[in-house]
Amino acid sequence: MTRRALVTGGAGGLAAGIAPALAADGFAHVALTYRATPPDATLAAVRAAGAGASASRVDFLDDPATVTAALDALQREDGPFDTLVHAVGPLVVKRFARLTQADYREIFDGNVRSAVLAAQAVLPAMRAAGFGRIVFFGMLGAAQTQPFRGFSFYGAAKSALTAFARTLAVEEAAAGVTVNVVVPGDIREKTIGRAEARERPARNPAGRAGSYEDVADAVRFFVGVERDFVTGALLEVTGGSTHADERNEPPS
Repeated sequence: MTRRALVTGGAGGLAAGIAPALAADGFAHVALTYRATPPDATLAAVRAAGAGASASRVDFLDDPATVTAALDALQREDGPFDTLVHAVGPLVVKRFARLTQADYREIFDGNVRSAVLAAQAVLPAMRAAGFGRIVFFGMLGAAQTQPFRGFSFYGAAKSALTAFARTLAVEEAAAGVTVNVVVPGDIREKTIGRAEARERPARNPAGRAGSYEDVADAVRFFVGVERDFVTGALLEVTGGSTHADERNEPPS
């Protein structure tokens, strides 16, 4: 089976480490979307890991028709994709009294609408092939709508995304498509590997910082060909944390 993956937001953050991890697992091609961060470093890492690589600029905050057209072009040029890792998801941490309509649009369009448009782009080919793997990214407590100060919009958006993902998992299971959610903890330095992270203390039960490799391992688990019976699941990669981080919260 020749596998092809689409990693959104793959030029930076955790996704920049996830994309080459997929390449190392035997994917033939990994396509990235990016918004502003140049994708060159990720493309080089994917190619060094043994896969073909390509990148297309897609701003998921654009109007839906523009985003859809860009994703359709990606499908034609670099697909069809059997795997979608949707890593786009802007974070804004503010008390509700400080949030604006612009914040609302960025958080909900960037986290929820972007996931809907990405899924709509890849699902027809997955259904036709009878195989697909979709991974979204959630937030601690979002599945239970657990409240944290400063996260009113972001938490609500991730709760909506989680509900969307789990419903999609039910609807697409018969087509051979799995849909799962990875929940990263407070991973501040998104470019460090596991060995370096183990040397850095952090405020979680494990006592050390998280790394892109920790999150990539969860993604790799979900997208495995043999993982056809695991769908609608949430996997927390948090070092045992059960609370969202509030250190970025502005003063009341």
